[in-house]
Amino acid sequence: MKRWVTNLALALLLAGAAGCGTIGTDPRDPFESWNRGAYEFNEGLDRDLLKPVASAYKEVVPGPVRTWVRNFFSNLGDLWIGANNLLQGKPGDTVIDWARFAFNSTFGLLGINDVATEMGLEKHEEDFGQTLGRWGMEDGNYHVWPIFGSRTSRDTLGTVVDWFGDPVRYVDKAGVRWSARGLRLVSERADLLDASRILEEAALDKYVFHRDAYLQRRRSLIYDGNPPRAAREVPLAEAESESPVSADARSSAGVERSTDVPPSAGAQAPAAAPQPAATEAVEAAVRLLEAPAAVAPTSGG
Repeated sequence: MKRWVTNLALALLLAGAAGCGTIGTDPRDPFESWNRGAYEFNEGLDRDLLKPVASAYKEVVPGPVRTWVRNFFSNLGDLWIGANNLLQGKPGDTVIDWARFAFNSTFGLLGINDVATEMGLEKHEEDFGQTLGRWGMEDGNYHVWPIFGSRTSRDTLGTVVDWFGDPVRYVDKAGVRWSARGLRLVSERADLLDASRILEEAALDKYVFHRDAYLQRRRSLIYDGNPPRAAREVPLAEAESESPVSADARSSAGVERSTDVPPSAGAQAPAAAPQPAATEAVEAAVRLLEAPAAVAPTSGG
């Protein structure tokens, strides 16, 4: 433990010194130098502690038992998920979330069996950061916190509230409470062991890959899977309709036609569809980012 604290202090001090003269090029991440120091610390913590423990857990604990553990904590999470859906003005989803908890806690034997999904009751992913975003609060800056991982400014505030919405927090005995949090963390990390390999193969700069994947997924969750396109995602063809530029001017400037424009004579062929591995890597990146915060309620991932 002393070694990790020392490494954390050194990493953050070095990153802070570098950050005094360096500002990240991405406007969403003005503290990139500092964030990279925290990111490296979290990577070391995962490599030296979480991953070995999760690997041992997966090796020793039978698959059905691991499924029961995963379902048990997922069932507890439905209580807070339902509360957030209610705060977001989605009472129908709240009914589903709390019905899931009721059925799984009874017919599913305290939640170890997910009978609600078999009954057709959809599992949702909601937290207080999404609730704030639903009502118009902007992301703010991107941060990487030691232990807790990636958060926007808004989601940092949301995580504090999520902590109080975690049912495990209200277990009276401290030993049982922290054991439950540790077991939840190890269980979630064990589920992501295979995803680590995908990330290693997919990312040239893991920090940038994780950051972009996290921000993309959080935006998608806030809009329930249908986010409006950000300004920088608008295809070139749409931008040209607002500010016309002649084809000759584009040609002389070396600007290529967007792949979003329907192909026509002489048009460039559309780019190939993303490979499945890339999609899996994006999902895995975000879940790995959120795994260190499993001591608090999971934040959608």
